Amino acid sequence: MNPPPSPPPLGEGDPEAVEGAPAPPALRIRPATQADAEALAAIYGHHVLHGFGTFEEAPPTAAQMDQRRRTVTDQGLPWLVAEDSGQVLGYAYATPFRPRAAYRYTVEDSVYVAPDAVGRGVGRAVLSAVLDACETLGLRQVMAVIGDSGNAASIGLHTALGFEPAGVGASVGFKHGRWVDIVWMRKALNGGDASPPQTPGLTLTGH
Repeated sequence: MNPPPSPPPLGEGDPEAVEGAPAPPALRIRPATQADAEALAAIYGHHVLHGFGTFEEAPPTAAQMDQRRRTVTDQGLPWLVAEDSGQVLGYAYATPFRPRAAYRYTVEDSVYVAPDAVGRGVGRAVLSAVLDACETLGLRQVMAVIGDSGNAASIGLHTALGFEPAGVGASVGFKHGRWVDIVWMRKALNGGDASPPQTPGLTLTGH
């Protein structure tokens, strides 16, 4: 992780295969805007059609992707893109882990990279910026829900950024003709559960 059209499951991106790859020198990280909708849809659509990183099976339109972006940013959470020479190469964002109030200090992350930008440090750069933004908000934990236990790229990226294993949901999805696991990982922010929270957290009113 909702109002329609809902965001795709979080943390399910397919980032670069080289977990420690440095970002390209010209890479710019910035908030996504409506003008990025076509690029976001193209990147995400590739992973919908060709990967297990997301469990969606029909690519959303650019308008739907922009609605998802606005749903995230209207909650005060980050949706960032990585661009080089005006071309969006990847994006990442965070959304509430669950809609009920007690989850207000926990979010999930999601990161997707264009297929021709894999291995260039794009996913690491943009996800790192999202984590920094979440820490600034006073949040205490980020969850990753990674599609496919064989998704070494995403697992490696999250490990490199300080995430720890938190469990596996075996065969909870069925896509491209086979059963697919999800892998949970977690990263503490602002000391995690070592002390009570010092901020109000997210405004959550779900049931």
